[in-house]
Amino acid sequence: MRDQAENLRNRLRQQNLHSVARTVAVISGKGGVGKSNFSLNFAITLSKKGHSVLLFDMDIGMGNIDILMGNTSGMSIIDFFEYGKTLKEIISSGPENISVIAGGTGLTKLFELEEQLFDRFLEEFNGLLGDYDYIIFDMGAGINDDSTKFMLCVDDLIVITTPEPTAVMDAYSVIKYLNSINQELPFFLVCNRVLSEIEGQETVKRIQNALHKFLQKEIIPLGFLPDDKSVSKAVTNQIPFVLYNSESIVSKSLLEIAARYEDGEFKDDLFLKKSHFLGKLKSYFVGR
Repeated sequence: MRDQAENLRNRLRQQNLHSVARTVAVISGKGGVGKSNFSLNFAITLSKKGHSVLLFDMDIGMGNIDILMGNTSGMSIIDFFEYGKTLKEIISSGPENISVIAGGTGLTKLFELEEQLFDRFLEEFNGLLGDYDYIIFDMGAGINDDSTKFMLCVDDLIVITTPEPTAVMDAYSVIKYLNSINQELPFFLVCNRVLSEIEGQETVKRIQNALHKFLQKEIIPLGFLPDDKSVSKAVTNQIPFVLYNSESIVSKSLLEIAARYEDGEFKDDLFLKKSHFLGKLKSYFVGR
């Protein structure tokens, strides 16, 4: 088993420079802040801008990406774990050509795999890295030991909050905890459901000031999304809000957020480096 793991690590290290997906985890300190809705519509917006995107529902036991899309995927990650399907076989097609891996209740098994099955997961996921520009993980709200390990492996972390004091405090707490483990993690911030531009700016500033004062940590604000009635209407109709009304204020705001993320200073090395995601994932979960 140890030799097998070492061989896998060596293969990952020896990958040539080539186009690899940027891995992004969308996280929140608490539920109910619109994290999954952001993940789905962010993925669609990036796809509409010409990128290939895979959305992986990691909201353990509570996956609702399918519901937001108005789709029930034929297969989910449990078909990989229990029925021998390949990762490519369980990928379903979503709106605007995004690819989706449904999670739901089967995903808890990802953190309890025998090494042989976990190696298989890594091998097949390695193949997916070359197929997409972005792989977006919609994480569950809050954190636990296993989700923390996963978050530590991705290239970028996008934190979703709202102006509510409890949401702001929980977002700060998540960032503080992850930063205590790895101070080099890059965090991005999106404030959802703001009633005005001023409220959005003040919320972002509160989090920035707290991080700078207590952690000497910088966070990159991507912007904020207004509290738009079209979002609730889109959810009721099970249509992503950027497709329900592409001219709404919230859809245009998300387009700006996607452009800001896409044009960030890290873009220069997007296709010029190896992905360290799999190596980190193997290290954290297998402990070697």
